[in-house]
Amino acid sequence: MRIQDFLQRRLVVPLLALLRQGVTPKKLALSLSLGIAFGLMPVFGIATALCALAAVLLRLNMPAIQLANYLVTPLQLILLIPQLRFGEILANAPRSPVTLESASALVAGGAVNAVHVLATAIGHAMLGWIVIAPILTLALYYIFDPALRHLVPAPPPVQ
Repeated sequence: MRIQDFLQRRLVVPLLALLRQGVTPKKLALSLSLGIAFGLMPVFGIATALCALAAVLLRLNMPAIQLANYLVTPLQLILLIPQLRFGEILANAPRSPVTLESASALVAGGAVNAVHVLATAIGHAMLGWIVIAPILTLALYYIFDPALRHLVPAPPPVQ
């Protein structure tokens, strides 16, 4: 299966259906933007709950925000170390020994040490995400809003 076919079937078709059901482009753009931003959070397991909470509090579309959240899961893993490194720069902290390759060595060094190193690393990654997420959300919103407005069919002319 091609990526284009996957995106068409799993992203474009559901979004067009939501627009046809009356979801406004602005609400849909915000749903997608927040879903992506929360989905890239470097702490696993809480993005779904945060997306649900945001959807309820802001009256956003629950399927759209969760769809965006789930679609960026591979990026969440890919961006974990860059977010960690950015957070270390922001905190002026020494480089953490956490890398994808060093995970087994870290655990072999003892559970207490692993918890300490990982807690510090998660804190730095969260710091990086906290700085990036609002900027990313705004940028995505200003990209998605006009694109989605373009997809909404024009109302018939009044006669």
